[in-house]
Parts: sequence; C-alpha cells; structure tokens
Amino acid sequence: MAGHGADGVTTAHRDSRAGTGTAPGTGLDRRAREELEAAQLAPGATRATGGGHRAREEAPDPWRTSFERDRDRILHSTAFRRLAGKTQVFVFPDDHQRTRLTHALEVAQVARGIARACRLNVALTEAIALGHDCGHGPGGHASEDALSPYCDGGFDHAPWGADVSLAGLNLCAETLDGIRNHSWSRPAPATPEGEVVSWADRIAYVCHDFEDAVACGIVTAEALPALVRDRCGDRRSQQLGTFIDAMVTAVLRTGRIAMDDQTAEALAAFRTANYEHIYLRPSSVAQGRAVVAVLQALVEHFGDRPHLLPDPGEGRGDLRGGEPEAVRAAVAYVAGMTDRFAFGQAVALLGWDPEKLPAGVGLLRRP
Repeated sequence: MAGHGADGVTTAHRDSRAGTGTAPGTGLDRRAREELEAAQLAPGATRATGGGHRAREEAPDPWRTSFERDRDRILHSTAFRRLAGKTQVFVFPDDHQRTRLTHALEVAQVARGIARACRLNVALTEAIALGHDCGHGPGGHASEDALSPYCDGGFDHAPWGADVSLAGLNLCAETLDGIRNHSWSRPAPATPEGEVVSWADRIAYVCHDFEDAVACGIVTAEALPALVRDRCGDRRSQQLGTFIDAMVTAVLRTGRIAMDDQTAEALAAFRTANYEHIYLRPSSVAQGRAVVAVLQALVEHFGDRPHLLPDPGEGRGDLRGGEPEAVRAAVAYVAGMTDRFAFGQAVALLGWDPEKLPAGVGLLRRP
C-alpha cells in the first residue's frame, strides 16, 4: 500500500480523520521545548542547550533537544542492540528471563518515573539509563574480572561504556558523565538525573533478578527477607512502587536525590539476599569462572593476532601482536561481543570444548 492522497498530503488509511486540532505553525520545535524546560523543570534540573556540550561541536537539531538526540542515538546504536545478547544474570537466558537490554529498558522506566515526578530532565535521564550498561562485556560482571588484567586500572563497564563503547556517538558531556558514574563505587554523577539513574539501576535489578530466579526455580519466594516483604510486598510491582514512591517522597521533601533510611535499608537487604542466593551461589561462581577462561583466551588469541580483528578504519593492520595497542584493541573487540558470539568464537577458533562452556550455553554443546 502506498497510502492515500488528499489535499496535497498522503495518509496511511483511506478513512483517516485524525488530526491535532492545532493551527498551522504552532508545533513544539527545539527552542520551544527548551523554553518549556526553563519554565517547568526544578531549579536544579539539567537544561538542554542548543546542540549540547559535545566533544565535537554540532549544529542544533530543529526539533529535538540535545538530550533527546542523545537518547535516540543510544537507542539506535550497535552497542545498545548487542545488549539483547548479553547476560543479565543467566547466560543465554530463555524467552522470559532478562537480558542486559531488557534490564536497561526497565531501568529507564523506573528512572523516568522518578525524574518526571521530581521535575528533572526526563530526556537526559532516559539517555543515561539506556546507555548505562553499554560497556558490559559478554557473560555479565564476570567479564570485568576477565578483562581487568589487560587494562590499566582494571576494566569497569561504566567508564568503558562512556569512553569506548559509545564514544563514536559524540554524546553530550552530561550524558557521558551519567553513564560513566552510574555505579555506586564510582564518583557521584554531576547531574541529579545521573544520580536518579544510579538509584533506578539498583532498584530495577534487585527486583527483576529475584523475580527471574524464582521463576526458574533457583530460589523460592520465601527467600525474600522479612524486612523487604513487610515494607515492600512480595511482588515485583509492589516492590518497584514502594522504592519509586520512597525516592520521589524523599526528593520532594529534602531536595536531595535520596531515599528514606527505612526503605533504603530494605533495598540493601534485598540486594544482600540476591548476592547470597543468586549471584554467589556455587553454580553462578562456576559460570563466572568459565566466562573468565573463555574471554581471556579470546583476548590472548586476538591480541597475538591483531590482523584478525575487524578494521574500523583505525589502522589496526599496522598493529603488532602482543603490543599494548593490540591487546587493547582485542579487549575492545571481545568486550563488544554478545554471549553467543563470544562462546561460538571460542569453539570455532580455539577448539574450545563445548562441555567447558558456561552452563547456560546449551545451544553450543555437542548433541
């Protein structure tokens, strides 16, 4: 179907009657949206300005603010799409378990709800939330243990995402700062929107990781600490609602990006229980060791043979095996892999025994 023409325009449906009811020329362009932000956002919220504070100056978009543009770039990026194939908790998750991509979407939903209620910049919040885990390697947090020996200061997915995985997008400084510093072990983000994402990340993963673990039989609902059950309920929707409400209430009462002590204590107890029953259970630890072995073998392989690396126009053909530049290029390549591709490469290129792959990688095992 080519659509239906009338009055010099084309509509999708022959009987289309939908319209905005506005006078011609009264839409919200970028300047109008920036003016709305200036008038409606909280005094401490981050305002979008023109083309944004970028490493490489860009002309402003006629319709989108600089942070809306960042959000869209991340959403369409290769690094974001690859999150669909990267571990959240379970390697090779089944159809109903979270991946890094669905986790990022859930973090964005939690963060958006908090930011909107607190009159913060929703577009900046979404951009940070969608991009916050783009630096993760395959196999979950075990990839950080695997890749750290090859990086000065270790491999941390947060700054790696901002400085390597998403570097080509020329994102705004505020967006990169929020991504770089979303982890609680990092310095505080420079914007309130970045701090909201730091909380939203933890809120989202403690709730959905536990739900996934219950659904697949790793734990039972009774493993939920009494403190969490009494304050937040035993369903994910109740828990998310409690944590979000607690944050919004605390922010509006104090002006700080924070949570009241009692609910924060429940969140901490929830996270501790997840570590005890899910993340540090023997099979998870064994899975992590297998991930480390595979990824380090791949880095060694490509670090010694940089001519096998894809050349993105950065002159990798001139790299010599074993040199620091070659090893860093190998780390960047391996870190960008999905679970399936990384473990498939280990089998195909290294002759890796499929029986020694992480337990979740059933599709690569011999029949």
